[in-house]
Amino acid sequence: MELVNSAYARVPLWQRLNLWDWAYALLIVAAAGYAFKLYHLNMDVYEQGILAGSALGLIALGWFWKAWRGYFPLAGALALAAIPLYQHDLARGQQAFWLKYALSSQSAIMWMCTLFFLATGVYWVALLRRSDSLARMGSGLTWSAAVMGLAGLFVRWYESYLIAPDVGHIPVSNLYEVFVLFTLITALMYLYYEAKFAARQAGALVLLVISAAVLFILWYTFDRKAHEIQPLIPALQSWWMKIHVPANFVGYGAFSLAAMLGVGELMAQKGWLKDRLPSAEVLDEMMYKAISVGFLFFTIATILGAMWAADAWGGYWSWDPKETWALIVWLNYAAWLHIRLVKGWRGAPLAWWAVIGLAVTSFAFLGVNMFLSGLHSYGGL
Repeated sequence: MELVNSAYARVPLWQRLNLWDWAYALLIVAAAGYAFKLYHLNMDVYEQGILAGSALGLIALGWFWKAWRGYFPLAGALALAAIPLYQHDLARGQQAFWLKYALSSQSAIMWMCTLFFLATGVYWVALLRRSDSLARMGSGLTWSAAVMGLAGLFVRWYESYLIAPDVGHIPVSNLYEVFVLFTLITALMYLYYEAKFAARQAGALVLLVISAAVLFILWYTFDRKAHEIQPLIPALQSWWMKIHVPANFVGYGAFSLAAMLGVGELMAQKGWLKDRLPSAEVLDEMMYKAISVGFLFFTIATILGAMWAADAWGGYWSWDPKETWALIVWLNYAAWLHIRLVKGWRGAPLAWWAVIGLAVTSFAFLGVNMFLSGLHSYGGL
């Protein structure tokens, strides 16, 4: 089997693509072309570049990860089904049946929250009962939650333009929106590694951090009414936000995923839930892969953030609390990767490091907004 996989890997990419790969690529190109036709007069050259780059990135992701080819079009189709129901009137979100109970942004995100909670419970029952069928059900619920969440963000983007054209913006501008993004990215990264390493049992642990984020979303929604769409403050009225924030949250999601895998590795080493969790070696490798991807995207996000700062404030770095803690997070995982790759460390020390790293990452993500003030103090509670 390894010889077959090795020989397949040496075949040029274009020869490995099948009809479905090209059909997916054609769908993405057609969608991007239609979006360009509709909105190019309202897009500057940078936004046109982001559109083209996003299309290429989505095609590459679909070719790399076959499951994405079904996930992304399905979420897009749900969003497209919702848009005509509004009839250009935001108030119909609380009047039309399918919008009110399923397809408006808030309804879809509430379905996402419910499905993530259900997935967490099912994964735990599957783990305790050693049930493969329940584990597959947990995966299905996680996929369903991710579909509803992405569809909800797409619809929220449309809803913001229904309020007023100058209010419309990509939904990654406040804590409510980025927490939804965080749950999606963490879940999708987990689902990829779950399939790659055949490690469905790890879902019981990973879904805990996602459920914690869901609890925050619910509290933030019902206590603070944070789901209501607000105009962008001047500091965020920039095309930079469309690339800096998503890249940042790939990092946050990957680091959170790695921390929960680290918990699993420590439990496996101690013999807790023996023969139920994946082996410590598998969890260690998954943790390493997650941190590697997260570090790459967090590095890109930090560079993009510095360029945005130079564009907005005239300087690449100002030692603002958010910038300082982003640097701390970057140094933390740079040291983690150095120790593993150069010194050859494995096992409990790096697992504990990944778990503690979640506290560092959480403070950079949320704590700075709660306890510190600075140039980035526009996402507070």
